[in-house]
Amino acid sequence: MTSQEQEHIFRDWLEQYKGLFFKIVRTYTVTAMDMDDLFQEIVIQVWRSIPVWKKNCAVSTWIYRIAINTALSWTRKEKRRRQTEDLETAQVLLMEPVLVADERLAWLYEEIHQMDVIDRSMALLLLEGFSYKEMAVIMGITESNVGVKINRIKKKLIVRSQKQDLYGI
Repeated sequence: MTSQEQEHIFRDWLEQYKGLFFKIVRTYTVTAMDMDDLFQEIVIQVWRSIPVWKKNCAVSTWIYRIAINTALSWTRKEKRRRQTEDLETAQVLLMEPVLVADERLAWLYEEIHQMDVIDRSMALLLLEGFSYKEMAVIMGITESNVGVKINRIKKKLIVRSQKQDLYGI
């Protein structure tokens, strides 16, 4: 593959899937600075993956797998870094709220952000409309395991939304 071909594919993928990248970035980060860092990491990994893409799955599945794996890796790395530097207090002070027009959407993103990294990934894939089979390929688990995880996530969100309505939060 020539560098021109790689650049052409990269530009197409970036244009077509930048919304997906932003959803993943927003789910795995809190501050604007972290959002920028993770977005950049995902874009770099997509660039690096082009020559090894074997076209044995849909581009969207390939891109999602790269983006989620990058987000998971970045999250682990950031967690270790923050633990060693003890920036928990500074992070709260530096947090910039992300404006969302719909309060329900803001609530959903907040709930997804509080999930563990695997459930977070599963929730995003579900929201994107991926089939259980595609989710299984992306996450490297069985379809039945996907079904169980999605069912548990839905139940948790339903319970939390009912509590929110009950208490008027």
